Amino acid sequence: MSKALFPALFKPVQLGDLQLKNRIIMASMTRNRNIYPTEMNAEYYAQRAGAGLVLSEGTLIEPQGTEWPEAPGIWNSKQIEGWKKVTKAVHNAGGLIWAQLWHLGRAAHVLHNCGVPPPAPSAIAANGGKFRLLNGTPGYSVPEAIEDPQDYVKLYIQAAENAKAAGFDGVELHAANGYLVTQFLEQHSNKRTDNYGGSIENRIRFALEIIDGFIKIWGASRVGIKLSPSGGYNDMGEKYDDAVALYSQLIKELDSRKLGYIQVMRHFQFFDPTGRGTPINIDEVFRPLIKNSLFIVNGDFSPEEGEKWVEEGKADAVAFARPYISNPDFVERLQHGKELSAITDMRTLYLAVDNDKSKGYTDYPRAT
Repeated sequence: MSKALFPALFKPVQLGDLQLKNRIIMASMTRNRNIYPTEMNAEYYAQRAGAGLVLSEGTLIEPQGTEWPEAPGIWNSKQIEGWKKVTKAVHNAGGLIWAQLWHLGRAAHVLHNCGVPPPAPSAIAANGGKFRLLNGTPGYSVPEAIEDPQDYVKLYIQAAENAKAAGFDGVELHAANGYLVTQFLEQHSNKRTDNYGGSIENRIRFALEIIDGFIKIWGASRVGIKLSPSGGYNDMGEKYDDAVALYSQLIKELDSRKLGYIQVMRHFQFFDPTGRGTPINIDEVFRPLIKNSLFIVNGDFSPEEGEKWVEEGKADAVAFARPYISNPDFVERLQHGKELSAITDMRTLYLAVDNDKSKGYTDYPRAT
């Protein structure tokens, strides 16, 4: 490989008042390495600052019963101070980093949260469920219906304020993969009879209220959102026509606000383990609706495929995930034609091995 093979990916692009040095985005990846970010986490992100934009791992807006007990949060001052180490390190390495703000909703589990049911728009459990750190297959918990969604809108907005205090360059709302915002969007998980349920207009209200709160803090061009219209993960997914209608209306509303970007995941097998998902050609269905925001695509893209999508105008930038785990210098390897390294120990994706959190995290070497 050489830079000449990827001219579209290496072309800078304007994201509001920020210029991205390339169109290669480091996707959000849960690594379960610290509730409070440390110098080790700062090193991990700084190693990968060659991306045009680094997206943080999912960052929790309140304590939750997550299957990743060391997933980071941003709900208190100690976490803000920890994230300051990360943002400073990325900036010193010449990069930009946005915080992805996250609530699991019904995808959390009571056994990870002292028996307390997780919150959700309705008291409807997802089907199936596997939890890495729980014995057997206990299935998803029955959630407790949220009494006033405004309580959670406020939590997201507070997290966005905290992200600004921590030195991030922008914020992304995680509205994908079956987590809390997605649960409000889709009708099978949202049976509310108030202004947050029923019609598409009502079901997208929760997401839009959060986004509008983010905009007041950051300005529209420093706000992004991640969507997964094909479903498949955490027992999510609508019928094709319903999914297209829902996400088309939501994307039109988002684009009218002139967000920095709208990130859309395409359907792929890793995020559809049970086959519930509905494949949708996101470039054909949703790309034409986005006129004011950057369109970032995600979903197991190879560099070659990502280059083609950007070259053909099907996307403005491409988010890459797993290659960034074992290739901290992913951008430089593409630029100089270096072979990509494989993940050497799958155990280290989410867990420390031999009580050493750095293994499989900050110890992957750069290409020589």
